[in-house]
Amino acid sequence: MKLGILSQDVRLYSTSRLYETAKERGHTTEVVSYLRCYMNIAKAKPRIFFQGREVNFDVVIPRIAATWTFYGAAVVRQFELMGSLSANSSASISRSRDKLRALQLIGNSGVEMPITGYVHLSRDIESVLRTVGTPPYVIKLLEGTQGRGVVLTETMEAAISAVETMKKVDANILIQEFISESSGQDIRAIVVGDKVVASMKRIAKPGEFRSNVHLGGRVEDYKLTAQEQESAIKAAKVLGLSVAGVDLIQSNRGPLVLEVNSSPGLEGIEKATGIDVADEIIRYLEEQHSNRDRSKPIDI
Repeated sequence: MKLGILSQDVRLYSTSRLYETAKERGHTTEVVSYLRCYMNIAKAKPRIFFQGREVNFDVVIPRIAATWTFYGAAVVRQFELMGSLSANSSASISRSRDKLRALQLIGNSGVEMPITGYVHLSRDIESVLRTVGTPPYVIKLLEGTQGRGVVLTETMEAAISAVETMKKVDANILIQEFISESSGQDIRAIVVGDKVVASMKRIAKPGEFRSNVHLGGRVEDYKLTAQEQESAIKAAKVLGLSVAGVDLIQSNRGPLVLEVNSSPGLEGIEKATGIDVADEIIRYLEEQHSNRDRSKPIDI
């Protein structure tokens, strides 16, 4: 099949792994910068161009950065309208990147997650904090990634102050309960289709509650429980994602879903587990392309 990887840099670990794996499996593969794509939108003839030439693919793998979600999703949508199969649909990418919407959908589906509050007016901050529970609280910027824009506040007063400060710059924030029993550890599961293909535990450095590798955390191989697998797969499905990184945290009431990522990094989990996740993704897309039902409506 003719496969396009929508990424800004072929040298990125995840992009290069997908590219090399697809080539090894015999597919005509190209890395295309989605920001350099431009579209021609016309009656019954959607077209897309890259570096002055018209391009089309049987399958595309979006590796869209959070900063460029709107434009990146538009490019994916155009490929879908042209008949390309996308590893994740444009609609599912947009759903997953809107953290509030994603949590609303996940929570409504019955998947367990931390108690979360969202507020607009400053005068309602204390009230929404009380609905979340007692301190400490985790305050998150909706636009934050890789652990940035996440603050732990030990008291009600500190939480109110943090929220008010963020509100002054028109930031959108979430307020979540702090799961103390997790001890600075969480789990990343890679879901491909209907199964978890790899999982690892991330452990925060001493004195830090965020376990992100970018913030000094370490990773180790981890085997999910049946309940954790079920939660990860269901959370990805609720958002319509076929390839997803699902972050979970262990609590006294079972696994809780923290976040779902539509462009999960492969480096940490491949090195921690020894599993060829890139190969799992390409194999899945081969199967989907072969069995594709073109009569089904496109999720756009």
